[in-house]
Amino acid sequence: MFSALELTLILLASGVLGVVAFRMLHLPPMLGYLTVGIAIGPHALGWTQENQTTHVLAEFGVVFLMFSIGLEFSLGKLSAMRKIVFGLGMAQVLLTIAAAMAFAFGLKYLLPLSIPISWQAAFALGGALAMSSTAIVSKLLTERMELESEHGRRIIGILLFQDLALVPLLIMVPALADPHGDIVAELAWAGLKAVLVLVLLLVAGQKLIRKWFSIVVKRRSQELFMLNLLLITLGAAWITEQAGLSLALGAFIAGMLISETEYKHQVEEDIKSFRDVLLGLFFITIGMLLNVSLVLEHWWLVLLLLIGPVMLKFGLIAVLAKLFGGSTGVSLRTGMALAQAGEFGFVLLNQAGGLRMLDPLLVQLILAAMVLSMLVAPFVIAKSDAIVMKLSSNEWMMQSLALTQIAARTMATQKHVIIAGFGRSGQNLANLLEEEKIAYHALDLDPDRVREAQAAGANVSYGNAARRESLVAAGIHRAAALVISYADTASALKVLHFVHELAPNLPVIVRSHDDTDLDKLRAAGATEVVPEAMEGSLMLASHALVMLGVPLRRVVHRVQAARDERYASLRGYFHGAGDALDDAEHLHVRLHSVALNAGAKAIGQTLMMLKLADLHAEVTAIRRGRQRVEVTPDVLLQAGDIVVLRGATEAVARAEDRMLR
Repeated sequence: MFSALELTLILLASGVLGVVAFRMLHLPPMLGYLTVGIAIGPHALGWTQENQTTHVLAEFGVVFLMFSIGLEFSLGKLSAMRKIVFGLGMAQVLLTIAAAMAFAFGLKYLLPLSIPISWQAAFALGGALAMSSTAIVSKLLTERMELESEHGRRIIGILLFQDLALVPLLIMVPALADPHGDIVAELAWAGLKAVLVLVLLLVAGQKLIRKWFSIVVKRRSQELFMLNLLLITLGAAWITEQAGLSLALGAFIAGMLISETEYKHQVEEDIKSFRDVLLGLFFITIGMLLNVSLVLEHWWLVLLLLIGPVMLKFGLIAVLAKLFGGSTGVSLRTGMALAQAGEFGFVLLNQAGGLRMLDPLLVQLILAAMVLSMLVAPFVIAKSDAIVMKLSSNEWMMQSLALTQIAARTMATQKHVIIAGFGRSGQNLANLLEEEKIAYHALDLDPDRVREAQAAGANVSYGNAARRESLVAAGIHRAAALVISYADTASALKVLHFVHELAPNLPVIVRSHDDTDLDKLRAAGATEVVPEAMEGSLMLASHALVMLGVPLRRVVHRVQAARDERYASLRGYFHGAGDALDDAEHLHVRLHSVALNAGAKAIGQTLMMLKLADLHAEVTAIRRGRQRVEVTPDVLLQAGDIVVLRGATEAVARAEDRMLR
């Protein structure tokens, strides 16, 4: 028996070897973790056993993943998703349980079981099969930058309800096994605790976190900032666990509350290393559950238990997503992403097995099928676009329409700049290009951002720059340059591959976090790579040298020489003090487009009369039809105007309310 330290070392060493091997084979690292878990698990080499140490490590991985996902959401966004979470999510769980119960009753005619499947056992089995893998699906959506897509929001909404549904299911399963238990009282008490804790975190936590973070940041200690971050994440997880909810839900809420603050991006970077390492250990523990000899001995039963529930969930979720207003393509993608089993399903299955509600052989067979479904999931999600195209002729039309819209916007444009990603960096670049009278067209995958930016007159379309068709529609053959404004190496490499194929002479500028992947991006065809960390350090050094009395010409020469080692075309270019903004002051500032429809209070009033400055919001642009109106205090607002507001989230919301009501 290995000690906790020895066990951790085995897991880490195996994980490193597995990821290296699968990276060399150009396969997802996740599969490397799962395969390693199968190899070193109790059913193969027997180096590790599932115990408290592995369980805690695995659970922490899911906790930090859900915290990272929470950072991508906000209270407003979650409120806007309530129909998906409590409508689509609830329907998915309830109907999957009902369908799985029918499937479970049919198993007794196929399997020689020592314990017949009662309706209580079928309910427990249905609850286990209703769960999907939050860890696998969320990680893949993040890597594919699809969290903000239409199907991404539906997927996350359903996963959130599954997380909430786990609590009553964990109460109901043992209560159903014990006919003398008072299930109504237990559920009522659990529900009351859950509501109180969620209200405490969402209401009190929102005010507390911003004030507490400002106190910590003023100490100017990275160590203290990191300790505070871990405390808040694990503390929120502990609070929800004490209320009978899952650790992951508490971490998600903590991330969501921090997303409302200006420290979101710093937190995102700091937590990434913890998340990825612990999540890798989680996937190893999932692989350890697979009994290969049992799969080989009963392969046809495992295949039945794999295909049956996966196809059942796929069809059911796809139909429900369609009924809740999703297009055929969105519905199919949602169904494929959630068809596999989930980590919380193992909890329910083990609980039912421990209560002797299910035959031990059936538990092992279902467990094997669930692990295999999680192994297959990355391949299915990776091929989801191609599968949807083959299954849905309507998807062809939708994709063609989107591409046609992009092409129509860029058809008359020559020598323009294609901007991949219209986040903060992309928008800043677009503003500078407009000031220099240089045409541009941006592609972004956030529908809300695209809609608001289009309303404000920006040349942006909904589209994925990592797709060949989108680049062609954006006029890559006529473009003067392409700028990848987001720092994601995997996606940037896809874009560079298609650029090399379609327009090999097109200059491409790529943004990256640091110079780790600089050589890889340059080898893939990037004309220039701009590592944020390197540029920041050069700026810091240049200003420090000037302040210390070093002649400006010598500072310019030294910075230029440092750049020339990495950059070829930036010779002679020196950033001034006004080129960079202080992140801490500007991360919370946002732009928001307000349409003055008939009945809006602001119609017929001037900006001076509205006194928006009192609310700490400013008007940056006014669009009237196809024309931009000069922003002056005396400009009279008319029906149909699009007013672009700038300010903090709360200030913009108050200003919009004053203009409309």
